[in-house]
Amino acid sequence: MTGGNRNDVTQLIPLLQAVPPVRGKRGRPRRRPNVVLGDRGYDHDKYRRLVWDLGVKPLIARRGTGHGSGLGTQRWVVERAFAHLHWFRRLRIRWEIRDDIHEAFLTLGCALICWRRLCALASDALG
Repeated sequence: MTGGNRNDVTQLIPLLQAVPPVRGKRGRPRRRPNVVLGDRGYDHDKYRRLVWDLGVKPLIARRGTGHGSGLGTQRWVVERAFAHLHWFRRLRIRWEIRDDIHEAFLTLGCALICWRRLCALASDALG
């Protein structure tokens, strides 16, 4: 978690390095994702090179190119998740000073979103 006035790109490499191993598959667990999607704010050769050095393929939109590259349809899932979290007023506006309390509310919000989604899927399956 960083301050609101920090640029997101400064946390790209620490985020990739903090990804826990993916469990449940045979063999050595993968430490990092195969691909990272990014918008034009991440378009810099320095960050592309650093991501490649970690063994991750960067799919980052180029500045100055037209829209319609297809990245938006995949990134929409992330934006939708943020929109779901903004249903909770406490997460929309950060009132907590302590990071651990804010992270606890984020975890609770994610759990509630998953619970509501599962309930909706179960009610659709039952008829």
